[in-house]
Amino acid sequence: MDILTIETSPIDGQKPGTSGLRKKTRTFMEPHFLENFVQSIWTGIGGVTGKTLVLGGDGRYFSDRAAQVILRMAAASGAAKVIVGQNALLSTPAASNLIRKRKTDGGIILSASHNPGGPDGDFGVKFNTPNGGPAAEGVTSKIHEATKEISTYRIMEAQDVDLSTPGTQSLGRTEIEIVDPVEDYAKLMSQIFDFDKLRALFAGGFTMRFDAMHAVTGPYAHAILEGMLGAPVGTVVNGTPSPDFGGGHPDPNPIWAKTLMDEMHGSDAPDFGAASDGDGDRNMIVGRNCYVTPSDSVAVLAANATLVPRYSEGLAGVARSMPTSRALDRVALRLDCDCYETPTGWKFFGNLLDAGRATLCGEESAGTGSDHVREKDGLWAVLFWLNILAEREVSVSDLMADHWRTYGRNYYSRHDYEEVDAEVANTLVDDLRGKLADLPGQTFAGQTIEAADEFAYDDPIDGSRAEAQGLRVTTTDGGRIVVRLSGTGTEGATIRVYLEKAETDPEKLDRDPQEALSDIVACADALTGLSKRTGRKKPDVIT
Repeated sequence: MDILTIETSPIDGQKPGTSGLRKKTRTFMEPHFLENFVQSIWTGIGGVTGKTLVLGGDGRYFSDRAAQVILRMAAASGAAKVIVGQNALLSTPAASNLIRKRKTDGGIILSASHNPGGPDGDFGVKFNTPNGGPAAEGVTSKIHEATKEISTYRIMEAQDVDLSTPGTQSLGRTEIEIVDPVEDYAKLMSQIFDFDKLRALFAGGFTMRFDAMHAVTGPYAHAILEGMLGAPVGTVVNGTPSPDFGGGHPDPNPIWAKTLMDEMHGSDAPDFGAASDGDGDRNMIVGRNCYVTPSDSVAVLAANATLVPRYSEGLAGVARSMPTSRALDRVALRLDCDCYETPTGWKFFGNLLDAGRATLCGEESAGTGSDHVREKDGLWAVLFWLNILAEREVSVSDLMADHWRTYGRNYYSRHDYEEVDAEVANTLVDDLRGKLADLPGQTFAGQTIEAADEFAYDDPIDGSRAEAQGLRVTTTDGGRIVVRLSGTGTEGATIRVYLEKAETDPEKLDRDPQEALSDIVACADALTGLSKRTGRKKPDVIT
């Protein structure tokens, strides 16, 4: 097996975002594009000679070819071992668990998360560090610098490794271990939750529907829900991973998981519904005629955490991304535990989790997780909800009503304007940024501004500072508007507008969220000129 040194040159656009590098699939398939970035990862982490890595992903189009390239490049650069999910499949939380359990030197996850797949879809490559979490900015900046200076990459000339059967093979001097992608993760879940209680729940006639969205959590959900817990066959739908996610968009929200939403609002609805995304780190929770926002979900998990064996002794602290609603803050205040507000991106939770400052974390973009891994975890969240429902013996809607009576309700919605012209999007944000200091005391669409700033985060563990993390505006009557540009798209720009209004009046806790937020929506449009600037009468996605 010959090791080839291939001459190359830097390729523009290889700066990792909040979760690695995401581009159109065809871009990753261009000559040298994948190889340049992988070699830059090796450079950014100080080489892979003698190191052990984990490799896997969500099975999207091009994953099979990319995995073979990465294996040959790891072998060419002297890696001691690569642990690979069977058929190159590993959900993101399962990969994080494997990195931690095996005490490896990190891992590469092949995914663009909730973005569409296929030859005309998206692809992504992310490096996770030895703690199992996404690489921090100090690492991704080194990787980016390497992409700008690369002149050669090394790759082994060899036949493809057979990834279809668990076992051990060799690629040159590098050991390749193919593992069952589900086994270790399922064992971890059984150590966190009361599986006996969950088995009794299903045995008692409890019904649910889990939509795997033709993505990676299908095998995990089949094995755990239908296999270990005894849920009836058919509980899991769309459970076979597909390279193009069945032609769908694997983002668990009411728009892209419409079939599940329709079923849960039908006359014959199951007791509980859930969905997960492309790589298995996001979730959607739905009750019969009751959609639970991600912001409310993490608050409910925190409020009921002691019902779960793993968290029975309480929470060290909780954390949320800044755009996530402040519903979690209300719970933390009642529990008398710290609540941290971080920038968007799971990597910002890593230091808090490692230091034991936080136990549960959540993002408004359907991501929740805990200190069991260093990624958000979709199926974990579903099992958490099931454990709570089994203990409290109530419906999802009754649980939410009780939660709001206890803590108040933070009406909340996110409005996404997708694939906006990048210049238009950046100008909108820049203009709003420029007038933040003058906003307090002014009135827009009947709403008086109380405070306005640009969020910056000082990490309490390592002292690092992250600036320009989103624009925040609060109103005197408990409203909040957050505006930021998403870092997860691959075309144009996505403007995300987060809208929130706190309500404690017991007579006003069951309103339609869009109606309850209508004055805040009008204020946001008046502040930014969003509809006029984008030429759009409404958002592309409302969640």
